[in-house]
Amino acid sequence: MEINIKEARSKLSSLLDRVEKGDEIVILRRGEKVARLIPSLTEGIKLPSLKKFRSSIQIKGEPLRATVLRQRAEDRY
Repeated sequence: MEINIKEARSKLSSLLDRVEKGDEIVILRRGEKVARLIPSLTEGIKLPSLKKFRSSIQIKGEPLRATVLRQRAEDRY
């Protein structure tokens, strides 16, 4: 479906309903294609849990807080 910008502004909610159902809508400005409304591709795609990765990280050395405080104290004098 193709629609001009003025009409798209006034019917945005109904256009989004159509896109949600799988339609593709092309928006025109002065007869030229400028944008497409398409259904989201990320629906249903979930990122993997980072719990296992985080538990595998082992930090060595002093905590960052201690490092920052130490360097601030050294830079003052």
